[in-house]
Amino acid sequence: MLTDGVPLTDQHCHGVVTGDLDRPGFERLLGEGARGSFDSAIGLAVRRWCAPALDLPAHVGPDVYLRHRAGLGGREVAARLLRATGVTRWFLDTGIGGGTGEFGELAGGAVHEIVRLEDVAEHVVAEVGAVSGVYDRIEAELRARAANAVGLKTIVAYRCGLDFPLHDHPPTSFAPERRLTDPHLLGWLVGLGARIGAELGLPLQFHTGFGDSDLRLHRSDPLLLTDFLRRTTGTGLSVLLLHCWPFHRHAAYLAHVFEHVHLDLGLTIPYVGQRAGAVLAEALELAPFRALCYSSDGYGLPELHYLGALLWRRGLGTLIDEWIVADALTAADAEQLVTALAHGNAERAYRAALDRTQHRFAG
Repeated sequence: MLTDGVPLTDQHCHGVVTGDLDRPGFERLLGEGARGSFDSAIGLAVRRWCAPALDLPAHVGPDVYLRHRAGLGGREVAARLLRATGVTRWFLDTGIGGGTGEFGELAGGAVHEIVRLEDVAEHVVAEVGAVSGVYDRIEAELRARAANAVGLKTIVAYRCGLDFPLHDHPPTSFAPERRLTDPHLLGWLVGLGARIGAELGLPLQFHTGFGDSDLRLHRSDPLLLTDFLRRTTGTGLSVLLLHCWPFHRHAAYLAHVFEHVHLDLGLTIPYVGQRAGAVLAEALELAPFRALCYSSDGYGLPELHYLGALLWRRGLGTLIDEWIVADALTAADAEQLVTALAHGNAERAYRAALDRTQHRFAG
């Protein structure tokens, strides 16, 4: 397959758990609910693909897999699986899952930070409260963190939905919650992130689509960002729509009509398992080939990072082979497309930030 061996840039992922995990602990990290399950497409994928990567026969039972995994130890498992992805550059959301240092030691390659807007704002509010000058403190802290990052991210979809109000100025007051949920404050915060992103050349990532039970799925449809995308057209900001399922066709449409919009499929790919190629085909129905990036959105289990890469390669490779057989594109076109989706599109979207942070490379 043309996708075999091509270097990947994982433009959105998280750190891993290296401690011991029993079956309930492992399965909690295997899904978005209170508990995932081996009895699922991703459970089958772990047994089929991760087992051989850890020197086990394919399709071993869950308990055999977990006993062998425990014998190897969490750090050894993480290092093996992360290094087997073929990822040469990682963009790590440090809002959950740990920092870049340990991850770089385990994964190799270049590791860069994605700063979460809500994490910064909540840290400041926890320190000083809802006092006069808190908004200036939030902006100062965000700018300080952004100086060494390659991108920004918002989880406003979780906090109030993607139909947040657009504000250039913060509200006059807000309740100093542990988790900020005030739509007007969050609308200002996202706008601040967009302005800083445009100024510094930092793409702004949005969680869209499925997530855990804290999310209201209908409020994470990226189509709700249409007014925001109109407003940020021509400002220099790049917008990255993450995960997207089941709205990946909606995200593809937005990338089709707004030149500054990119998307990925993230954790969708390992979660749908054998159906990865079908979801990729649906995203590429309308998304410009320049707009789709690779990411695993792996978190907690290095199996998710590994399956994200492996199933992406297999799914896209099979799709490209079908197109070549159908004479829909040439082999040369196919090679260019694979390179763009694997790393070229992300490298271009993040180029300004990468040029500033070369000293942050790890591995």
